[in-house]
Amino acid sequence: MPAWLENTVFYQIYPQTFRDSNGDGIGDLRGIIEKLPYLQELGVTGLWLSPCFESPFGDAGYDVADFYKVAPRYGTNDDLRALFAEAKRRGIRVMLDLVAGHTSNQCAWFRESQRHERNQYSDWYIWTDSVWTWFAPNLQVVVGGAERDANYVPNFFHFQPALNYGFAKPDPKMPWQQPVDAPGPQAVRAELKKIMAYWFDLGASGFRVDMAGSLVKNDPDGSATAALWREFRAWMDREYPDCALVSEWSQPQIAVPQGFHMDFLLPFAKPGYKALFRPDGDAVPIFDRSGRGNIRTFLDEFAPLYDATKGRGFIAIPSGNHDTVPRLGDGREARDVAVAMAFLLTMPGVPFIYYGDELGMRALDGLPSKEGGYGRTGCRTPMQWDASANAGFSAAPADQLYLPVDPSPTRPTVAAGLADPQSSLRATQELLALRKTHPALGASGEFRELYAEAGQWPVVYERTLGSERILVALNPTDTAREVRLPALPALESVRALAGEAAAFVSGADGWTVKLPPVSYAVVKAG
Repeated sequence: MPAWLENTVFYQIYPQTFRDSNGDGIGDLRGIIEKLPYLQELGVTGLWLSPCFESPFGDAGYDVADFYKVAPRYGTNDDLRALFAEAKRRGIRVMLDLVAGHTSNQCAWFRESQRHERNQYSDWYIWTDSVWTWFAPNLQVVVGGAERDANYVPNFFHFQPALNYGFAKPDPKMPWQQPVDAPGPQAVRAELKKIMAYWFDLGASGFRVDMAGSLVKNDPDGSATAALWREFRAWMDREYPDCALVSEWSQPQIAVPQGFHMDFLLPFAKPGYKALFRPDGDAVPIFDRSGRGNIRTFLDEFAPLYDATKGRGFIAIPSGNHDTVPRLGDGREARDVAVAMAFLLTMPGVPFIYYGDELGMRALDGLPSKEGGYGRTGCRTPMQWDASANAGFSAAPADQLYLPVDPSPTRPTVAAGLADPQSSLRATQELLALRKTHPALGASGEFRELYAEAGQWPVVYERTLGSERILVALNPTDTAREVRLPALPALESVRALAGEAAAFVSGADGWTVKLPPVSYAVVKAG
């Protein structure tokens, strides 16, 4: 396990909307380098870049045409190497996004694979035996999209043909379904290692693997896909032991024991995680001022995942990401966002902050789809740096921006947040500093609920590591809340670290936690 993961907080950057350094309306790598001082001051120690490789951008870069080349709109391979180096100088690791399961249909591999004549790439993708084979159980099929007499299986959009990692249980009635040990799937595996090694050698500290659980087809229990990742983890442990592998699987009880250093919780797979900050039908989020949110919805989902991964790897809990709407800041004021960050940054595992969530950035409704974003487009708008034109994102004319900037006069910005001691940005900065300073708040610190009842607030829990013991209390509701904790063992005194300084009160019958509306407290036991 790379030791640096213990105290890392990642910050996800969507390159095309973070900072435009050359005035073409699209964010780029030099723009990220320009803003590294801000990220260092904020206190994050890891970056995750959404795909930055050459692509026709039908799906915002998740349709890769060349895995070995930075997309020209973002810069060059040398620019990415410079980002690795400058970030490292500032104590920040950089993790890339690896689209392992598919490519663009413009990828040179696919252009060769679709040819009539057999060649080295013919079996790199999943092809049926005839153009008239229009259907395959549990798979999409793109009909008539190639020169060869066959149809291909895509992973998502029609222009994203699935790479062939084989079938765990090939259907004998469909001889085109190859086993995992066939030459084509094995060649794809070898190429994926080459891609990873190339970027590791240039300075990448890890990969977040897109759709990590979907590589091997007809793999109902995931065992063949898990075996693939165990192989990759063993290779990394030998060749790149200081690099990390993170899965977009949302099954940490599977992903971590099978080779990933950590796995994300995601709203499409984990209803308890989704319930934290986002409505689900008529149900309000857990972190909602009404007080109707039920913290057990999350904790009852989280507890078995935590038990299954403790000591083996980490759970990644993000504030949001490029696929998640609404944004954390939607419908919330600065205090609400600060309470949410207090939760995210004091939980075990490794937190991920989606760019702008520290400000309380809001999604824009009603935008037309951009590069396959569809309903997700509104959470991908430009980072809001200051009150200048285009919120400081770009010097391009507004109508040439990749996406429009939030036009609201109340939009939060970095400049305003840094100037306001009560901003969610300043709260996030303080919490990040605490996490870095106190080992008990790191990824491996023990987690124990002290008070977390259905429909009741505040929620109180403790984090411990060695002799250090830190208590956290959260009240996202719009009314003052208190709870008596008479059974707190060996708690003689507390020292306030963040939030409400007087929240923990000692009395003759034990300790009471008192929190005003929309507030939190982090204290260290004496």
